[in-house]
Amino acid sequence: MFRAAPGVILASALLLLLQVPNGCLCYQYKVGDLNCWGLPPSSNRLLYHYWSRNHSFRVGDSLLFLYPPSQDSVVQVTARAFNTCVVATPLLRLNDGNSLFNLTSPGYYFFTSGVAGHCAKNQKLAVAVPSADGTFPPPPADEGVVADAPPPGAYQSFPIVFGPTPTPGSSVSAALSPMSAGSGVVAAAASAFFLLGVAFV
Repeated sequence: MFRAAPGVILASALLLLLQVPNGCLCYQYKVGDLNCWGLPPSSNRLLYHYWSRNHSFRVGDSLLFLYPPSQDSVVQVTARAFNTCVVATPLLRLNDGNSLFNLTSPGYYFFTSGVAGHCAKNQKLAVAVPSADGTFPPPPADEGVVADAPPPGAYQSFPIVFGPTPTPGSSVSAALSPMSAGSGVVAAAASAFFLLGVAFV
């Protein structure tokens, strides 16, 4: 039977453990922390504005919009359409009632309801996604002032882990499901401990 040298096994185990921090944490956010994307209540008309400001979004995260498809929809629009609530020609229309939008690159994303008049009643959401180094790209030059986008530097930079880290006082329910290499982390740790055990047998 082949038996590896203890030094080789120990080095392999350490190499496996060093790979664990390089995982990617991505979160799926239920928009507004609500069970239904809809008109904000009159007592909290800026619900989506503040919800966006209280979360740190990263590339790889996703936004989940839940709503009755017969009553509402979600449209992705330009900054200009977002600010003026002229949403006749959206970039994207989602209308299945269980709409998942993936944040695939740094930048600004703008959403509103596809129902006429709902944008003007603040059923709209602006999300800013920083680059990996934590900086925010400038808004498109032809879009004018971005009303609800967080200012550059509003969020902390997390250089290795992509995805938001819950901030003190934030709701843990904001992240519905961390989609991470959690099982990979467990497997790497188990493999490392197994290899260490074999080395000393």
